[in-house]
This record gives sequence, C-alpha cells and structure tokens, in this order.
Amino acid sequence: MSRLFRDVDGGPLCPNGSVVCIGAFDGLHLGHRALVRHAVARSRALGVDAVALSFEPLPREFFARDAPPPRLSLARAKIEGLRGLGADVVGLLRFDAKLSAMPAEAFVEAVLAQRLQASEVWVGPEFRFGHRRAGDIHTLHREGERHGFVAGEIEPLLHGGERVSSTRIRQALVDGDFDVAARLLGKPYAVSGRVVRGQQLGRTLGYPTANLRFGGKVPALRGIYATRVHGIGSDPDQGRPWPSVSSFGTRPTVGGVEPLLEAHLFDFDGDLYGRRIEVEFVARLRDEEKFPDLPTLVAQMHRDADDARRILQQHTPRRATA
Repeated sequence: MSRLFRDVDGGPLCPNGSVVCIGAFDGLHLGHRALVRHAVARSRALGVDAVALSFEPLPREFFARDAPPPRLSLARAKIEGLRGLGADVVGLLRFDAKLSAMPAEAFVEAVLAQRLQASEVWVGPEFRFGHRRAGDIHTLHREGERHGFVAGEIEPLLHGGERVSSTRIRQALVDGDFDVAARLLGKPYAVSGRVVRGQQLGRTLGYPTANLRFGGKVPALRGIYATRVHGIGSDPDQGRPWPSVSSFGTRPTVGGVEPLLEAHLFDFDGDLYGRRIEVEFVARLRDEEKFPDLPTLVAQMHRDADDARRILQQHTPRRATA
C-alpha cells in the first residue's frame, strides 16, 4: 500500500531518496500515465521510492473559486489511479493561500529536497509552478544543481497530431464524443463514488436511481446519457457492467442545486446504498432541461430510457489501453 501525504511541512518521507513526477493528473489520461510510468521505471532502476505529486484543490480551482473550471475526476479516483500505476508515495498537497504565495525555489527546497529527498524530478511539457507560476523546467535544472537532483521533461504524447491533454478531453465530453475521450484517456470516461440517498423522487416516478455526488466540484459534462454501471455484482471486479440511463446535473424541474449523478439501472432490483460504483458514459442523449410538470418529465424519461437501451444494445464495450 502506498503512502499519502497532504502537507508541505514535515519530516523526510523518503530518507533513501525518490524519483518525483509532478502534475495536475486530472483524469489521469495517457500523457499523465506516460509521465508516472517513466518516473516509476526510473525509481525502480535507482532502488528508491516513486512519488507522484499533485494538488487539491487544483491551482486553477483555487484561483477561480467563483467560477471553478470543470473537473474530470475527484481526488479519490486520482489517488487510486496513481497507486495503480506504481506510485509508492502520493502527494496531494493542500493548495491554499500559503502554498500559492510560495516562490518556486522555496517549494523545491521544502518539498522536493527536504520532504522527498529527490534524486530525480520529472514533469510534463510546459510545466509551471510556484508563485505567479514563475518556476519551470529551467528552474528545476538550476535548483537541482543546488540540492543534488536532476530534472527532466518528458516528450508530449500526441494523438491525431495534437497533444493529449485534459482540455481536449473536457471538450470531447462537452461535444458528446466519448470515443475521442476514451482514446485520450486510454479507457472509457467514467465517474466513481459511493451511492448516497437522494430525495427518492425517481422511485415514485418509476425510475429509482443510484446517486453519486461530485464532491462539490464542477463536472466536465452535464445532461442525459446512455451509461453502464460497474461494481454491481457480488464481486465488483468481476461483475458485468449494468446497462443504465443517467442524468448528470442539478435537476432543474425539481429545484435542485448541487450537481448529482443519477443512474437508473435497467431491470435491476437491489439496494446499492453505501456501495462504491463506477458509471461509464457511452453516449449523450440530450441536454438537461426544465420541464413544466412531472408528467412531462416522466414522458421524456421513458423516451430517454428507450434511446439508451437501443444505443447500449448496439455498442460494443471498449477495453482499457496503456
């Protein structure tokens, strides 16, 4: 089991040295994975810990609190993904006013040199850090000479002639192009979480749902979707994905405010409260709408369910890649 830390301050975490990779890792797409795998491979060659270092909230969320940018994934999914790629230590630093004001050189000394005893530091293309984003790969080279580590930048990973990025994936999701999103992610786009109790209005309308909150973050997509739900069987790792239709939004017809992912599993009768599930998005059906009354809403839900069943019957599940 890898270790998790949240704070800049504290004693050394890797007394024998480490290889560190740094990034936002939102969505953990193929470019992120290439960076993490490179750092893990270097750490194994040197016989030291592999450290994946990120931030929560993400810096762009901290600086745009009134209109935060969409997120592809939540912190838990990021941690689990980094651990799955071989990180021995995951750093999810609390990005706050203090950290945002820290000069790049001070960050290098406090985190990379003192806490992590870095032997190597690896970043992606155009990486910036520190107060006013003044630090870059040249800063890391210079500070590395002071503190005894080497720094490197991996080559950008291209798809279709363009760099793989979280921005491209967010746009693909907005466009409803889940095939492009899956190719950039290396797997179908999905949101995971623990099923919580909602208003249970769907049950009274004939459409009971498994509800997932998005941690107060802004989701990268909103609307009605054909989906598959993973983690339903007695063995969540082996059970087949369950066909479903899902709404991701604020439920304007019933006065909702918080973004909520509601998945209606077709022909399912069971209790999922408290279980961790993963909702895989297959196709976009329509935008979220505000209906004049509940009967109109229910009529549209029938049409959505029929459309989702038809699409899922024709859709071949996509397998994860690298």
